Amino acid sequence: MVGSFEFEAEVRTTTGKGDARRSRRLGKIPAIVYGGGGDQVQLYLTHHRVSKALENDAVYSHVLTIRYDGKEIKAILKALQRHPSKPIVMHMDFQRVNEKEKLLVHIPLRFINQETSVGVKKGGIVSHNLVEVEVICFPQDLPESIEVDMAEVDLGELVHLSDLKVPKGVELFDLTHGDINDRTVASIHTNRPTDAEE
Repeated sequence: MVGSFEFEAEVRTTTGKGDARRSRRLGKIPAIVYGGGGDQVQLYLTHHRVSKALENDAVYSHVLTIRYDGKEIKAILKALQRHPSKPIVMHMDFQRVNEKEKLLVHIPLRFINQETSVGVKKGGIVSHNLVEVEVICFPQDLPESIEVDMAEVDLGELVHLSDLKVPKGVELFDLTHGDINDRTVASIHTNRPTDAEE
């Protein structure tokens, strides 16, 4: 799953808050690429192209291709800074990908068979405790999402991280030190939580 999203960029030769403000007025996003055994690279990306790509949630869990000056970098999106009140991306951080090094990445959870689960058929309500998990894997094994199958979950039952079926080559970060961090992913309960419980 490498290179599903591509970004054309240009090298950023000047830095600082003033330069960042000027670039945003011109529809550019300051960005940085780091890690993976290479030097840091300061770049500009085009805001409207990035905004369009960000409409697809998969961009957060894919290996991306960034092109500039005839070069091509494989990277993952590590951080995104947005304006607090305007639909503007302020800054982007990318981590360069080395195919021989494992990544630590947040991956979304995809819940399936909720409406037909055993507990819901008995009048239960599904609660999601987590919407994403951190995984460790090589870039070529990076999943787009991880399924949480609720089909056999009954009233009062919990789904834990250890219950998830992850693809081959993928580890759940919270479980790399045993079951001490075996957090609850979802549950089915009888009554909707009150405002106080939430």
